[in-house]
Amino acid sequence: MKPLSLEPVFLPATADTANIRARLKKVRAPEDSISSLLGTDFDTAYDTLRTTAAAGTAADEAAQVTSTLAEMDSVLSAAGSEGENDSQRIILHAAILQILTALHIEQNSLDDAAVTAARALSLLARDPKRKDTPFLQVLGCLLYDISHLHGERGEFKQAEREVEKSIKVFERLAKTNPDRYASPHVMALNGATSVYRNRVKQAELLAHYQAATSSYLQMLNSGVEDAAARLVESLTAEGDTLARMGRHREAIQYYSRALKYLTRLEPAFTLHQLRLSIALGKSMLSVSAMREKGVHLLNTMLHKATKINALDEHRLIVDALYHAKSRSLDILSLWHKVFPK
Repeated sequence: MKPLSLEPVFLPATADTANIRARLKKVRAPEDSISSLLGTDFDTAYDTLRTTAAAGTAADEAAQVTSTLAEMDSVLSAAGSEGENDSQRIILHAAILQILTALHIEQNSLDDAAVTAARALSLLARDPKRKDTPFLQVLGCLLYDISHLHGERGEFKQAEREVEKSIKVFERLAKTNPDRYASPHVMALNGATSVYRNRVKQAELLAHYQAATSSYLQMLNSGVEDAAARLVESLTAEGDTLARMGRHREAIQYYSRALKYLTRLEPAFTLHQLRLSIALGKSMLSVSAMREKGVHLLNTMLHKATKINALDEHRLIVDALYHAKSRSLDILSLWHKVFPK
């Protein structure tokens, strides 16, 4: 599955959807499905639609789920002005279009995704002053998916703007209900690591939300932990890319942030922490002002590698320290010893 809002890790279902799922299994007509969904609270309806779409995608049945939702969209569209002032019907319709957008992107139907996204935004724009939770969560998910759509098309400026708006939407929601919305807030931050071309702006954005993300990790919430683990992976990958490019100062920022989150996720020292610490230490060795700290960190990791019997990592550290010592030799002083004045 692509990194879209339908991923279970993005917005883990918190509503009990068992009853509504049982009801939907008994009906066939899209009108009846819509009626059942309108007969429950929005979070339950939305979680039901999202989890059904995610399960269908995982089972290679995305086309079938897309067809079912498209039928429901047609029924709601045909109602036209009849449901014009029905806020519950409008937000359900927008939610269906948002999920269709994600499904189209998943199936590489980018033009169809652009159409459903535009229609969803049009529905949401009918009441621009509306800022309730159902409105905001659909908007946040939609912006996240549109950001991915523009990223796929190489339209990164638009993608950056959209993911920033998605981050702000979920930040707002997470302040009132972190159990439900901390995970999408972290995942939207994670999305920024793939669409930002300017890594300075990217690093500033991530630094701005670091306190919030760290506070989420104090919650006993597996959804947040899964999202944070994804963010650690992305930050590490960014650090690796920067290190390969020789941009070690920037790499240090990404490795340090990834390690901070990782140590919260894994309180006991792990092989994962060891490898990330080695990457951080090696980048430190390449920055003259950080070299001593890098040597100290790697020496510390040398002892830890011995304790957990990480032989390959032990050899990597020894090699890194050896090369660091070799680089620190004063070549000019050697030259003067060989060729004195």
